[in-house]
Amino acid sequence: MLCEKCGVNNATTHIRSIINGEVCEKHLCSSCAVSEGYIDAKNNSLAQMLSNMFGDVIVPDEKKVMRCECCGSSYNDIAKSGKCGCSECYGTFYEQLLPYFKRLHGSVQHIGKKPEKILIETDFAPQIDELRGYLKKLVDEEDYEQAAIVRDKIKSLEEDESK
Repeated sequence: MLCEKCGVNNATTHIRSIINGEVCEKHLCSSCAVSEGYIDAKNNSLAQMLSNMFGDVIVPDEKKVMRCECCGSSYNDIAKSGKCGCSECYGTFYEQLLPYFKRLHGSVQHIGKKPEKILIETDFAPQIDELRGYLKKLVDEEDYEQAAIVRDKIKSLEEDESK
């Protein structure tokens, strides 16, 4: 989507306002958003954006600075840049970062998603393999009625697998 003001750059700032019950939307590039006054050019950082959304980022006194043992980043560095220095920072600054993660993500436990193919393989593949072995045994014993039931069960699982 192109910027509504200049029509040249991609829109990166999207403003929605409701005036007298009517929704108005603006889609601007970063330079037009600065010129319109929506973004402060001097403080255009992730920490600034988060502090605008959730309140001020708390920065501890420089004299009592705790640093990550792995990368040497302080909480102040993370608050200014909006980025952790390394994976160890999450553990080192857990207490300070926890409230922001809760507000930003709504939870601090990552649930995530597994790709559909992996779900299928882990849920149905072992069961189908076991049923095929059982089906072969039933055919060898000439128990065709039970074999038909197992065959239908395998087909049903394979159809569920392809969904």
